[in-house]
Amino acid sequence: MFGGGGLDPRKMQQMMEQMGIDTSDIDAEEVIIRTADEDLVFTSPEVQRISAQGQATYQIVGEPDTRDTSDDTAEDGREAIPEDDVEIVVQRTGVSTDEAREALEAEDGDLAAAVSRLE
Repeated sequence: MFGGGGLDPRKMQQMMEQMGIDTSDIDAEEVIIRTADEDLVFTSPEVQRISAQGQATYQIVGEPDTRDTSDDTAEDGREAIPEDDVEIVVQRTGVSTDEAREALEAEDGDLAAAVSRLE
């Protein structure tokens, strides 16, 4: 953008501020980009927010794991409950897998609400 091959990072920051561009790092643990067919899951990514002219842009640096989601819908067209979520509810409450799944379905997949329902 600036061709700043030997440009001092402090000078670059000053130039960006003068142009109304603000950058900030975000201490993200995980970023998920969900598409119709797959989830791109970035674990421990470097995330930077760039704000300019009232618009925010997010830059993600890292290598994603890909999860296929094309078959993650239940027969009624709703999103299927992930097995990991069922296991979390089972571990927190000590109920059976079926009871955990029913609670999650009743709470539209909300983990905290499902656990509260069963405690």
